[in-house]
Amino acid sequence: MRYLTITIIALASLPSLPWAAPPAAAIEPSNAKETAQKKTDTDAATEEKYRRWRDGLPQDELRWVETLEQNLGAFYLPRYKSEKAAGRISAWDFVRDDAKLPRVLLIGDSVSRGYTLDVRRATAGKANIHRAPENCGPTANGIKKLGIWLGDGHWDLIHFNFGIHDRKAPAADYEKRLREIVARLRATKARLLWASSTPLPDSKEYSDADIVEKNAIASKVMSEAGVPTDDLYAFAKPHLAEWQNPGDCHFNAKGYEALGGRVAETILAHLTKSR
Repeated sequence: MRYLTITIIALASLPSLPWAAPPAAAIEPSNAKETAQKKTDTDAATEEKYRRWRDGLPQDELRWVETLEQNLGAFYLPRYKSEKAAGRISAWDFVRDDAKLPRVLLIGDSVSRGYTLDVRRATAGKANIHRAPENCGPTANGIKKLGIWLGDGHWDLIHFNFGIHDRKAPAADYEKRLREIVARLRATKARLLWASSTPLPDSKEYSDADIVEKNAIASKVMSEAGVPTDDLYAFAKPHLAEWQNPGDCHFNAKGYEALGGRVAETILAHLTKSR
């Protein structure tokens, strides 16, 4: 009996073995139904956290969030909600202006969204950097939504781009819509700064030749309108292997930091220029 007692004590003192059953909360879903339920539970928890965060907002910030909810769409709105539920900063965060600083609006697609936070960091204490309340997409969407993006405030400078989402658009249509957008932006009396579209990787989905064509059209439109260009295409082109995700139009953190620094530098330089 003495040996039996010793054996039991030794086993009880052993650490948990790797094959031991995990606690119930850690068990992975075993079928599609369980996976869907787990996602539903996660989504519900995120919605509840987001709602609590939203309910505590002051009125001016709440109005901005309502604008985002109406415009971000099915892809970006859930991601924005997840960011806010987790307490993370977002490119679409409400900007409370410092009245002593100029107001700048960024209009552009997901590449523009990607460098927005880096632009804000690089211009901190020098400019109020806002961005349009959605992925702005193609020029056709710009024609439709420009009034919402501009809002009713005064802008000192508008940095804008359309191109990647227009890469397959007929050249004449792209040019016509771009001219209309420039005319409408000019009416705001803000300084305008066009950003050329960044390079595309040649793949099944993309062809850089499409962007070269659209950038050439935009260059002609901007030159005739007297709008200066922030040439992000030329800036990024030599660094794509280091900055751009493989086979993707988007950039990694290093690429966005570089683009954001470049955009910030160009914006600040044009804000200080005399008209």
